[in-house]
Amino acid sequence: MTSVANDSTQLRRALLLDAMASGAMGVLLLLGAGPLEPLLGLPGSLLRGVGLLLIPFAALLVWLAPRASALRGAVRAVVVGNVLWIVASILLLVSGEVAPTGLGTFFVALQAAAVAVFAYLEHRAAGRDAGLPATARP
Repeated sequence: MTSVANDSTQLRRALLLDAMASGAMGVLLLLGAGPLEPLLGLPGSLLRGVGLLLIPFAALLVWLAPRASALRGAVRAVVVGNVLWIVASILLLVSGEVAPTGLGTFFVALQAAAVAVFAYLEHRAAGRDAGLPATARP
């Protein structure tokens, strides 16, 4: 019983960590798009749009965290969304649609790596919380 409680706690913590990072990044991009645009070489409208997307996403994660054990499909959707975010970040860099500075390329790659960590932690904790046998866990 303690293991299940610990696994649920790990899933809640992973979701809340993702929420804090997403919310902070959302506020940074929303409020700082103007000054960040020349530094990153990314359009201010893109930065603001991403900020506007991340703030409600963070709120969703805060809402989901205490309910995660009961809402398994929602947790899976968050993991899939995070993976799609990583793919979109890579596509942004290789598409030629934007011309990021070196700092901008590093910024996009670093945030994609952070999202990959969140996706892994959430996926792993969700598998443990589901009571999967140890050999079936990611």
